Amino acid sequence: MSTLKQKYIKKRLHLQIVFKEVVFVNKKIVILNGSPRKRGNTSALTSAFTKGAIEAGNQVTEFFLYDMNIKGCKGCFGGGRNCDSPCVQKDDMDRIYPIYKEADIVVLASPLYYWTISGQLKTAFDRLFAIAECDPNYHNPKKSSILIMAAEGYGFEESEYWYDRLEQHIGWKSLGKVLCGGVMAVGDIEGNDKLEDAYKLGTSI
Repeated sequence: MSTLKQKYIKKRLHLQIVFKEVVFVNKKIVILNGSPRKRGNTSALTSAFTKGAIEAGNQVTEFFLYDMNIKGCKGCFGGGRNCDSPCVQKDDMDRIYPIYKEADIVVLASPLYYWTISGQLKTAFDRLFAIAECDPNYHNPKKSSILIMAAEGYGFEESEYWYDRLEQHIGWKSLGKVLCGGVMAVGDIEGNDKLEDAYKLGTSI
């Protein structure tokens, strides 16, 4: 084999390897945004994160839960019979389920309400149990996750405890947290360093 042909083959193999690496780097990300304000401080953080994640070549889908018809979990243990529409209640969770199942990363975003996450986020997350019911042992699909929160104060301890314990119980891996205190009114977050933190977290994926 000629030296020129050997160089050509090596170069082609190198390009194939690089191409495969680029394909596998891309992640599917779903954001469950529990804020009632689409232009509020929590949403500013998710927007910064999304910008960074998309620039890094990832796919991002964000759900604004406040505008969706999502009922509370009935605790009936009747889900999982149809994995395309796993819950016995038929509402807007059916829009979330297929995206959630395909996602590599789940972002939990919420303002701080009474020292924990919003009811909108907790309600939607409870309903994800229907996906676990598709498994005979109630195993949750393995995901990575991120916690994003904004608050007037800085008391995130209870929310962090819930999030950290959740990761342990369902076997997920946390990729990071962005917790921004000192913001209350819409626009208070403008110029805050936490926006850059959210953006950088997005680019790191």
